[in-house]
Amino acid sequence: MNSFVHKTLVVQLQAGDTDRFSVLAHLSYDAADPFAVTVVFSHDGRVLARWQLDREMLADGLRRPVGVGDVRMRPESRGVWQELRMEFLGDARPDGGRHHAVVFAWAPAFAAFLRETHEMVPPGREEVHVDDFLAGVLAGG
Repeated sequence: MNSFVHKTLVVQLQAGDTDRFSVLAHLSYDAADPFAVTVVFSHDGRVLARWQLDREMLADGLRRPVGVGDVRMRPESRGVWQELRMEFLGDARPDGGRHHAVVFAWAPAFAAFLRETHEMVPPGREEVHVDDFLAGVLAGG
C-alpha cells in the first residue's frame, strides 16, 4: 500500500498590497508523519516557501476560521467560487514588521487532497511511535 499522497495545485498568492498571481502549491502527505501536510509554494521553478501544516487544521479551515500566530485559515466565497484563504506570517523584516502572504486555493481541490489522506490514515487513527522517535533523538539522529 502506498503511504504517500502528492498533489500539485495552482493557487493565487497575494503578498502585501500586490495583486494576486498564480503559483504552484505542492502538497504532500506521508503516513509516517500522520498529523502533518507539507506545502511547498513555487514559481518559475523557484521555491518561495515551505510550510508544514497540521492536517486537522487544514480540514477545519475549509469549514470555519482557524489558527493563531503564524498560520491562519478560513473559507471564503467569491460568488460560486469557494476558496480556502491561508494567511502566513514569516520572518521579521528590517523595518520591524514581518513578511506576510495570503494564499487563496480552490477549496474543493484541497478537500479532495484531504479525503485521500483520510482514506490512508483516518482522523483519530493516527499513530505516533514515541519510542522510535526518542531512540532516534537519544542516538543523535
